[in-house]
Amino acid sequence: MTKSALFTVRKNEPCPQCGAEVVIRSGKHGPFLGCSHYPECDYVRPLKSQADGHIVKILEGQLCPACGSNLALRQGRFGMFIGCSRYPECDHTEQIDKPDETAIACPQCQQGHLIQRRSRYGKTFYSCDRYPDCQFVINFKPVAGSCAHCGYPLLIEKKTAQGVKRFCASKQCGKPVSAD
Repeated sequence: MTKSALFTVRKNEPCPQCGAEVVIRSGKHGPFLGCSHYPECDYVRPLKSQADGHIVKILEGQLCPACGSNLALRQGRFGMFIGCSRYPECDHTEQIDKPDETAIACPQCQQGHLIQRRSRYGKTFYSCDRYPDCQFVINFKPVAGSCAHCGYPLLIEKKTAQGVKRFCASKQCGKPVSAD
């Protein structure tokens, strides 16, 4: 038995390359579909449908600014997004949820503004829009104001057991600030 196929289960589906039967195989990365005539035919595909940017719905009336075709609502591995219906010929994409831009100035560089972003794990954070020149980042919602204890020019909102409270955004201070 080969290492890439620990077991096989019949799928009763013809191979698109050679017409032989497709079977479910198990490899080191999990189960997959492969041709029963391996190694003569090397057809394989994922068993689970991958979130590969498939079209969920064509958005009639919304045109791609790059090529003029209709835009489509697509499902990708990081969630829903809007992309050109002519992909891969046209690779125009747009975000559905535009990041919230705040009017709060970055306390580190004093040139940029804080913008809401999302990590690859889905967690929301706020960072300077001048990244990578300025690498300021906080994990809580920024609030305009300054700390009465240390004078730091930014406050953050945290949810506590007593409700939403404001704290100094400075890591050295971090003291609670009364909401005036």
